[in-house]
This record gives sequence, C-alpha cells and structure tokens, in this order.
Amino acid sequence: MADTVLVLNSGSSSLKYQLMQPDTGISLASGLVERIGEETSTVTLKWGNEETSRDGRIADHEAALRTTFDLFAESGRHLDDLGLVAVGHRVVHGGQALYRPTIVDDAVVTTLKELAALAPLHNPPAVLGIEVARRVLPDLPHIAVFDTAFFHDLPSAAATYAMDRELAQRWDIRRYGFHGTSHQYVSQQAAQFLDAPIESLNQIVLHLGNGASASAIAGGRPVDTSMGFTPMEGLVMGTRSGDIDPGVLIYLWRTAGMSVEEIETMLNRHSGMYGLGGEIDFRVVHERIESGDEAAQLAYEVYIHRLRKYVGAYLAVLGHTDVVTFTAGVGENDARVRRDALTGLAPLGIELDEHLNDSPARGARRISADKSPTTVLVIPTNEELAIAQACLTVV
Repeated sequence: MADTVLVLNSGSSSLKYQLMQPDTGISLASGLVERIGEETSTVTLKWGNEETSRDGRIADHEAALRTTFDLFAESGRHLDDLGLVAVGHRVVHGGQALYRPTIVDDAVVTTLKELAALAPLHNPPAVLGIEVARRVLPDLPHIAVFDTAFFHDLPSAAATYAMDRELAQRWDIRRYGFHGTSHQYVSQQAAQFLDAPIESLNQIVLHLGNGASASAIAGGRPVDTSMGFTPMEGLVMGTRSGDIDPGVLIYLWRTAGMSVEEIETMLNRHSGMYGLGGEIDFRVVHERIESGDEAAQLAYEVYIHRLRKYVGAYLAVLGHTDVVTFTAGVGENDARVRRDALTGLAPLGIELDEHLNDSPARGARRISADKSPTTVLVIPTNEELAIAQACLTVV
C-alpha cells in the first residue's frame, strides 16, 4: 500500500479522522467519534462504499481512538497493513513561534498548552488529541499543522493592530488569521483550475462554513485576512459575532454586569447567525425567510452585508482581482449566498452566470459570466489532504 497519513481533528467531545494518501489525494477512510464522555457515543467508519458504526459509551479520547482502530480491524484493515508513515494533527493556533509543520515532542506539547489562552475553545482539545494519539501510536511521528501558518508573514500593515505598541509586543497581540490550511489549498487549486501560475494571480478566497473567513492573496502570498488575534474577528459566522466594536464588550462588563467568561461565551457560542436568528443551518434560514420570519431575514441580511463589505475591501487592497473563490460548506453549496454576495458588482468587474451558479454540480467549477473580467469559482476545500501533504514535507 502507498504511504498514508492519519489526519486527526480533535474536539472537546469528538474526534474526526481521515486516512489519506498524500501523493494520490485519495481518502481511503474517514469517520467520526461523537459525544465522547456521554452516556451514549457513536463511532463511524467509512471505507469506500462501506460504512460501519458502533454505539455505546466512549469514556475518553483514548478509548475513542482505540475503538476506531477496532473498527478498522473488524472491517479487515489492520493498522500494521495501512502504510501509515505519520499522524497529522490540525491545531488552530501556533502563536508567533509555531507556524511550520512541526514534529511533536514533549516541548512542543508544553508550548501548545501555553498557547491555550489564545484559542481556548480549540487548542486544548487539539492538545488532548495529540497526547492520546502519541500514547496509542508511539512509533509514528506526530506532526502539528497550524491554521495560522499561512498568514504568519502577513505584511506588517495588515498584521498590526493600532494599539499600544509595547503592550502588543509583550503579549504577542497581532492578526494571526485562521483557516490558513484551507485558504492556501483553495488558492493553489484555483490556480491549477485556471491553468495559470499562482504567482500571476490576485485572489479573494471566501471560506464560508460555520466558521467563516476571507483572505486577499497576491501572487500566492496572503496580504490580508478577516480573522485576527482570535477566530472571532471578521465575517458573521454560525455562532460567532465577527467584527464588533470593542466598546460593546466594555459596556457589557461595566454596565450590564456581565463577567469576562459570560461575554466570551456570548461572542463565541450565542452570536452570529444563531444569536440573530436562532439558526445556523442556511437551508433552514432560507425556509424561515420564505415563511416571513423577520429575525431570519435580518440575520441573513447582516451576514451578506458583512461579506460584501469584505469583498469590496479586498478589491481595494489588491488593486485588481483575477479570481474570487467560494469554498467550505456554505460557500460550496449555497447558490443564494453566492448570488447575493456578488450581485451588483459588475461595475467592479465581477459578474455571475446565474445558470452556472444555480447548477447542482459539485467539484471545482466556474460560475462567472464569460464577459466577467474577474473569474468566480467554487472550489471544494480539502484541509485533511493539505494537512497530510504538509506532513510529508517533514517526515
């Protein structure tokens, strides 16, 4: 069997995995362990057209990983026969120091734990997944791949906040950017789709999922991105607010009597589309709008307004834009969001083909009109493949 990489994405109560062949881009297997630590957990394994699942209590992440390998064995695929050469771990925040694919040792684990304050919802479960996987698979190299890596070398004007300089330097406060693995992969795929050198293209990439971010990329190098010091800044997201006046937070603390923890929870879990309209699934949002739900209508309008604002800003940052690409769950599948985000931008060189945009086709495709100076694409993201390929650069 060709070399494979097991890619792990660990959440607080879940473990998502894929077994990838980096050289061919093939995903041999994928699955998810849900509700870890609860009374009833579910483990699923998909291998080609086969799907296996098991219900029962999974006490912790180590049990989740071991149960996953039990399912592999039950389906006739034993761990020793899978061609594993590395385990790749998605880590959201690498801080200032960690931005290249990094082989994990005890010192790296310690550093990642110290970075928990920068991404309290994401880094701790990632570290937990790394610790568990190192115990279960001690003879394989474990490699951390960071969401912030692609944006590490943002121009200083884009990376720097206009705040007290010494304070920012002391506490490593800057725009880090996130979803970098996706933005890098999609921008490369867009260049391949257009059969053009990536160095010749100015691109805007719109990663629209439950988490959402935009980037401006010139010649393959990012020059701006919407997420900042944390993944909360920028576009309206499923449960996150995106851009908000920091004075609102001070006001809620001082006048409304909310604690820092309550404000943080509100911004991360009870804001965005959910906070405005009570729903994060855009299919349901559209249904509610059609039924006359004013809250859903407003939530959608705020979402689109912010998205259009960033597209316009990045057109200005880049000077000219060759390609705008939609990716991730909403970006790949919601034709209405794509249409409303770009409608009326023909004077700026962006014009959709309504028929192509509404097509149920999947995969990489062009959705712009033939006469549009700027090409508009839909490119499915594949962060797992990008992580697996990054692992091979250091193994």
